[in-house]
Amino acid sequence: MNDERINENLIVKLSFEFALETVKYAELLEEKRKFVLANQLLKSGTSIGANIWEAQNAESKADFIHKMKISAKECEETKYWLLICKHSENYPPSEELLIKIDPIQKILNKIIATAKQK
Repeated sequence: MNDERINENLIVKLSFEFALETVKYAELLEEKRKFVLANQLLKSGTSIGANIWEAQNAESKADFIHKMKISAKECEETKYWLLICKHSENYPPSEELLIKIDPIQKILNKIIATAKQK
C-alpha cells in the first residue's frame, strides 16, 4: 500500500489490512449463500479500522479514547462472528482472520490504557 497515512501508523495499517481481508471473507461467505453472517462480519470487521481512522483526527483526548473504545468493541463483535463461522458446519475457515485480529485487539487495549494515563 502506498498511502502514507496507512503506512505511517501500525494500528491504522493492521486494521486497514484486516478490513481488506474481512471484505474477501465476506464475499466468500456470500458465494456460499451465508448472507446474514457475511453482512454482520462485513460491518463489524470494517468498522474497526474506520473508527481508528476517524480517531486520528479526534477533537479531544476523550474523543480519541471513545473512538478507540468503539474499535475495541467492534473487535469483540467481529471475533464473535468469526467464532460462529469457525464452529458452524459448511462455513469457510476463519482461523486466519481470528489470528490477525488478536494483535489488533492487544494494540488497541494498550493505546486506550496509555491514553487514559496521560
